[in-house]
Amino acid sequence: MSELFRLADEQAWRVAGTTAPNPAVGCVLLNERGEIIGRGATQPAGGAHAEVMALRDAAQAGHSVKGARAIVTLEPCNHTGRTGPCAVALADAGIARVDYLFADPSPLAQGGGEYLRERGVDVTGPHLAFGPSEDRQKDGVADTDAAHSDAPDAQWQSVFAVEAWLTSATQGRPHVTLKLAATIDGFVAATDGTSQWITGEIARQHVHQDRKTRDAIIVGTGTVVADDPRLNARQSDGTPFAQQPLRVVMGQRDIADSAPIFQPPGEAIHLRNRDPHAVLQNLHERGVVDVLVEGGPHISSAFLSAGLVDRIQLYQAPSVLLAGRPALQPSPELSTSMSDIREFTPRSIETLGRDILLTLSR
Repeated sequence: MSELFRLADEQAWRVAGTTAPNPAVGCVLLNERGEIIGRGATQPAGGAHAEVMALRDAAQAGHSVKGARAIVTLEPCNHTGRTGPCAVALADAGIARVDYLFADPSPLAQGGGEYLRERGVDVTGPHLAFGPSEDRQKDGVADTDAAHSDAPDAQWQSVFAVEAWLTSATQGRPHVTLKLAATIDGFVAATDGTSQWITGEIARQHVHQDRKTRDAIIVGTGTVVADDPRLNARQSDGTPFAQQPLRVVMGQRDIADSAPIFQPPGEAIHLRNRDPHAVLQNLHERGVVDVLVEGGPHISSAFLSAGLVDRIQLYQAPSVLLAGRPALQPSPELSTSMSDIREFTPRSIETLGRDILLTLSR
């Protein structure tokens, strides 16, 4: 089962960064022999959802879906908005079994699983509970199905594309990933301020690939003044990707309109606010679901101190500087003890050329 969910999730990742305010969901359809006959993912807002796209894919290939099985990364919706309910579409198409990974927390759209059960469809899900690791440990799994042996392992579980939307839907703010790139001893720049390049080319290209899956990227005015970044998402040859995140500069310092960060492709805004809560609220009202915080040290520390970091991506170079500018720069008034430590759950570790990417989540 876990492999089937990963196949569905692959579809979702292909559209990540294009679906807000809707979730990036993936779906695959299997015939009675277990062969994939349809694939689909959520389209941009107002377009078809993953299940409908998979049904269309199967129909275009000449496959009958009567008696088929649907594997979906989110509970099929039971709501009519700009599109019809996916639960109804699956039932009307004659789907015999539906497995979904996460329950839909939206009061408007939830209930698709129950709708399908009432119409005789064999429904299994949710296979995984959602929430910070401490909540899962405290409350247990969301459903008895999540303890089933087919469910993916809880530890070192790959990050699913729909998780950003789940956080946004339950927290009422965008999901926040903090990106850090540092030496082994935790520095992001030398004492003279130089920072190019701590990580290698493969890691840097991975960052660009990741950027294009985000709705927005946040940096502080200090980073813009010091580094003058473009902060867009580029291919290995320097060509911009068609999909570009919203570039957000936060802070009170003036930034010239001619700065590279404000130049096309894509859009950029300057929010004259140092409060991470206020910045996220502003972006939430704009329909932003998933943001990447790229620094600098003060901004990164502010989001961590506010308890707003849902995921950390640490690109670690096999290098030592001994002295330099640290990855985090908390307020000098901050005082902590070991009781204040904040635990994250390891999700994956990858080698990117000579560098390592460690992904953690709450």
